[in-house]
Amino acid sequence: MAGLTLDAGALIAYERGDPRAREILALAFSRGAAPTVPAIALAEVWRGDAKDARVARLLKACAIEPVDQSVARAAGRLRRKTPGAGTVDACIAVGARQRGDAVATSDPDDMRRLLGPGRTVLHV
Repeated sequence: MAGLTLDAGALIAYERGDPRAREILALAFSRGAAPTVPAIALAEVWRGDAKDARVARLLKACAIEPVDQSVARAAGRLRRKTPGAGTVDACIAVGARQRGDAVATSDPDDMRRLLGPGRTVLHV
């Protein structure tokens, strides 16, 4: 695995203590990879209360990827080429494709369509 990108579903799974999410993260950390959390995925899960504590601890070990104009434009193009694709997932896919990352997600079918063939999608 070159790197690891976490989508909102993966963050929620981790927050809930899901064993698969913990396994995926443990593997990434054992390989010296700091997972990437797209800011747009964080916005989907962050509530600003005590329930965020587990995710907040995880974020200290992750790289946070901003969504800038170039990512937004690339995501728009990708979304238009992928019927039914959502904006957030397209933004996540753009960054993961650029880095060659695997993506941990709770929606593997949509992410596979966005990432294209030969990309690693890890279901949580």
